[in-house]
Amino acid sequence: MNAERRALITGITGQDGSYLAEFLLDQGYEVFGVVRRSSTETAERIAHLIDRITLVQADLLDQSSLVSALAEVEPTEVYNLAAQSFVPTSWRQPVLTAEFTAVGVTRVLEAIRRIDPEIRFYQASSSEMFGKVREVPQTERTPLYPRSPYGVAKVYGHFITINYRESYDLFAVSGILFNHESPRRGLEFVTRKITDGVARIELGLAEELRLGNVESQRDWGFAGDYVRAMWLMLQQDEPLDYVIATGTAHSVADFVDAAFAHVGRDPANHVVTDPALVRPAEVDQLIGDASRAREVLGWEPSVNFSGLVSMMMDADLARLRASTQPNMHAIVAPAT
Repeated sequence: MNAERRALITGITGQDGSYLAEFLLDQGYEVFGVVRRSSTETAERIAHLIDRITLVQADLLDQSSLVSALAEVEPTEVYNLAAQSFVPTSWRQPVLTAEFTAVGVTRVLEAIRRIDPEIRFYQASSSEMFGKVREVPQTERTPLYPRSPYGVAKVYGHFITINYRESYDLFAVSGILFNHESPRRGLEFVTRKITDGVARIELGLAEELRLGNVESQRDWGFAGDYVRAMWLMLQQDEPLDYVIATGTAHSVADFVDAAFAHVGRDPANHVVTDPALVRPAEVDQLIGDASRAREVLGWEPSVNFSGLVSMMMDADLARLRASTQPNMHAIVAPAT
C-alpha cells in the first residue's frame, strides 16, 4: 500500500459515512467522498467536515463515473457504504434497490479491478442477510435467508465481493454489521423515530408515537464503534469477512421503554400500534456473534444499549429544544 493514505467513501453523507470520515481524518487520511450530481441527499451530517474532505461526483448506477473517480482520487482504500438502505422502501422500489445495493457493488469492484487492483475494498454487508435466521446467534458461517428485497440485494453484494476476492486476488472484505444507530440516524428508521417521537412528546410537540411490530428483536450498537471495525478490517494481512455486533438483543419495545424512561414517562400513555407499519415479511430476531472480530481485530463496542438510547434521546431533546426556542421565548416572554 502507498505511504500516503487516501480513502474514498461512497455514501459519505449518510450516518456511517460521516462517522467514518471523522475517524479516518483522525487517523491522518486524506478523505474523499462520492456524491451524486443529482442527489437530493443533504450534506448535513458532514457539514462540520466539509473544509477537511474532498467531494467527487460519481454514481453507483454509472460505471464510467466510478472509473473516473478512482483514476482521479487514486485511493489506497475504498469504503462502499452507499445503498438504498431503508428496508421498507425496498418493497416499494425493489428494482432500484437491486441496482444500487447489489449491482452497484459490482460496478465499484470492476472499477477497482480496472484502475488499481492494489486498492483495498470494504463492502457494507448487513445482518438483514440472515433474515429468517437459521441459528442464534449468527456468525460469519450462518446460512443466509433474506426476508426483504434489501436483504436479497445485500446478499448479492456480499457474495460478489467474495467472488472478486477469490477470482482476482483483490483485498476485498465485507463487514456483516448488525443494527448500529446514533443521533445521525435518519428519522425514517425505527430507533430514531422512537427517540425523536419521545422527545417531541416530552416537549409538548406531539401526543402519540405510532409504531408497527414492537416484538422484533435487534442487536443494536453505536455507529461510531462500528466504523472503527470497518477500518480495522482493511489493516489486516489477510482479507476476511467479519460479523460486527454487541452480542445482546433487545426488542423494539425495549427501545421504546428505555426512551420513555429517559424522560420519566409511561409509554402505555402514548404508543399506538399501526398495522400499516408492519413489514410484509418480518425479521424476528437478529443477534450477532462477533468472536472473530474480537479475536482478530481486537474490536470491542464501547457503547452499550442503555448508553446508546440515552445518547440519542439527549441529542433529539437538545435539537428540538433549540429549534423551538424562539417560539418558546415568544410564549413566556415577560411583560414590559
